[in-house]
Amino acid sequence: MSHPDKTPGNRSALPNLIFASRWLQLPLYIGLIAAQAIYVVHFWVELVHLIEAAFGNKDALAALVKSIGYKENFEVTALNETIIMLVVLALIDVVMISNLLIMVIVGGYETFVSRMHLEDHPDQPEWLSHVNASVLKVKLATAIIGISSIHLLKTFINAANYDEKVLMWQTIIHVVFLLSAMAIAATDRIMHPVADTPDH
Repeated sequence: MSHPDKTPGNRSALPNLIFASRWLQLPLYIGLIAAQAIYVVHFWVELVHLIEAAFGNKDALAALVKSIGYKENFEVTALNETIIMLVVLALIDVVMISNLLIMVIVGGYETFVSRMHLEDHPDQPEWLSHVNASVLKVKLATAIIGISSIHLLKTFINAANYDEKVLMWQTIIHVVFLLSAMAIAATDRIMHPVADTPDH
């Protein structure tokens, strides 16, 4: 006599439907890929403006000055070290956000949707081999800290064009991000303790 739970029939339809619902996340990851493409376009637009400004293009210089947050009445007649530094930091910011998107797309798909079977792929990310929801959460928190650090550095370099309240709140928010990341990492360490490896 077979166990009733193992009898195939309509009772397996609902669990199968619930499990298949994970594919509803696929359009979300495709949307993030589209956002990644937009960031690539934005990166190259800013880079082209920087190159053009380096060769004396006033319109490109004005676009850079506007994008990095100078006040409208602040006149810049030539590309200087501060502007270059702020633009480069903005480009680094785009790269770091792009890296964050890759972690969410690849790690999230691998964890919550379907295996990618990249074990034999030469370009498989090192972290993907042991990724899970907990590891992904810690990595995302660390990436957000890096992005926040770049934003804070940009603000400090361009501090003359920001109010004291903006500087104070950006610093406070960065510290909150840092404490949150530390709390997430500590919680993960407590829930998943790493066994001590014997010395060889």
